[in-house]
Amino acid sequence: MLLWIVGILLLALAGGIGALAYEYSRIEIPEPDAFAVAQASTVYYSDGTTEIGRLSGNDRHIIDCSTLPDYVGNAVVASENRTFWTDSGIDLKGIARALFTNITTGSRQGGSTITQQYAERYYLGETKTYPGKVKEALLALKISQTQDKSTVLCNYMNTIYFGRGAYGIEEAAQRYYGKPAADMTLSEAAMLAGIIPSPSTWDPAQDPDTARQRFERVISIMAEDGTISQADADAASMPATIDYTPSASGDYGGNTGYLLSMVANELQDADAFSRDDVASGGYSIVTTLDKNKQAAMESVASPSGNGLNEPDGVQTGAMSADPRTGAIVALWGGEDYQAKQLNNATQAHYQPGSTMKAFALVGAAQNGVNMDTTMFNGDSPQTYAGLATPVANYGDTSYGQISLSQATAYSVNTVFMRVTERLGAGTVAQIAQEAGVSSTLSSDSPFVTLGIDGVTVQDMTQAYSTIANQGTKVQLHIVASVTDSSGARVYAAAGAGGADGAGAAGAGTRVFDANVANMATAAMRCTMAYGTGASAAKEVGHTMAGKSGTANDNTASSFIGYTPSLVTTFAIWYPGADGSAQPLPSWNGHDYAAGLSTRLFADYMKQALAGTPDEQFTAPADPGTQGGADGTWGTAGGM
Repeated sequence: MLLWIVGILLLALAGGIGALAYEYSRIEIPEPDAFAVAQASTVYYSDGTTEIGRLSGNDRHIIDCSTLPDYVGNAVVASENRTFWTDSGIDLKGIARALFTNITTGSRQGGSTITQQYAERYYLGETKTYPGKVKEALLALKISQTQDKSTVLCNYMNTIYFGRGAYGIEEAAQRYYGKPAADMTLSEAAMLAGIIPSPSTWDPAQDPDTARQRFERVISIMAEDGTISQADADAASMPATIDYTPSASGDYGGNTGYLLSMVANELQDADAFSRDDVASGGYSIVTTLDKNKQAAMESVASPSGNGLNEPDGVQTGAMSADPRTGAIVALWGGEDYQAKQLNNATQAHYQPGSTMKAFALVGAAQNGVNMDTTMFNGDSPQTYAGLATPVANYGDTSYGQISLSQATAYSVNTVFMRVTERLGAGTVAQIAQEAGVSSTLSSDSPFVTLGIDGVTVQDMTQAYSTIANQGTKVQLHIVASVTDSSGARVYAAAGAGGADGAGAAGAGTRVFDANVANMATAAMRCTMAYGTGASAAKEVGHTMAGKSGTANDNTASSFIGYTPSLVTTFAIWYPGADGSAQPLPSWNGHDYAAGLSTRLFADYMKQALAGTPDEQFTAPADPGTQGGADGTWGTAGGM
């Protein structure tokens, strides 16, 4: 009978060994688990080296371990698997010991080598069942036969969790010591390695005694195993760690959140990447944002830094862009993305007021109207067809017979209402939208020229960029290029070129004749020469064109100005608790914030253009014909 029992057991053992051998022959090393290789994408300024922030699903930054000192990997081996460099990938004694403990006590004890943990975390995800553990062990054996130990250890160190929200050795070094993993000392590496089994509870900030014990254990083993000298072991001391405060905000704290959100949205809208791709792909994303101009924008637009003492609730939005390339070089979306996700530069709406008059200028130029002939009646008030109430100029000022350039400089409502009457409100709205205003406009209202509709700062920056770029519209964008973790470029903005990928002059779509756009620019230069923007032009000291705007009922104040290479919009408004427009409060001696948007514009442009040459606009080749090309616009003194 005993022989029968022994025979049955031997047959069962042989069958089991045969089944394992068969499974081993069939098993293939799969693609890495998506979570194991997920790493944050890093967003940079246009210089490609200064980091703005990260877009991530988890905080990991995969590195080449050849850059690490040998003691980093050896510390991990000392902590987790002393026989790693010589074992077959599995620890049969450890597995048997863990299995016996689990069966007899009902607990869950591991018996895993680094290779087994690597197989689980890098390829399989977490495994808890016994069949899963068997598959893990077989995969570990296969890995040991096909991958060198250095690769296994590197992938393991790039994958595992170290506490403080950090996955991988590089992010851990940043969270604990504020430095790259390659710069860690022996002591720092040993401390991190020691807490791997339970990093959240053994973090020295949480349990300094256990963290020290684990550190000393690692140092002792490294000395015993000869990976460090006894002298190095004696000199090692428990390292200090930096303070770490978990943030619920993730990547999107402060004004930076608006920048990062725009980057993610732009890549998604371009059908280039999904949000998950961006959050886990480990990409390097170079933006068009100029580091110095962005710093200037933040210092000027931030209520906490500009010294204007705005009343609570007053909102500011701003954007600055290169009209030749479409590169957004600076913007202000708000004080804190966490507190308010509505981006003041791209999503919030305000009434643009008289900055809409630029599009009536384009329409007049398209009809051959001379910008400098005194042919318009600037008196106030005046009546218009279809309107029961007369329209007045600001302060009810009468200007007499003036040119369209003068009407632009002084923002004369009565003249522009007459131009709109002649062109048709629908034409003015269409010109604005061709230039780049994407928000809905009142194409059936003559007041469209006076800016009664809600628009965004980006709308107006885009539209004025088209005029500044002599009638060629280049789509504004914030992403210049994207490279993957191997350094290969996988995305570039349309028309992007050069080292920074910001864009190439000449890319875009012509929407207006160049001379028409130049005529409008010539008229808006008068704003800066002697009109509502003269003080800003004097302070900045550069040739500029521009237009001021005050919304109906003083609900918003804005200013848009430009050189041939830089268009900037500043807008201030005051939403009610329900988001509705309400009159701006008066403060710092400014009634309804009048003139403050112009001041912000000047403060920013003075910094943004500092040290740059004074660029000249292209003069119109043909300033238009008095009375218009068809002779119906009237003669001097007639309109």
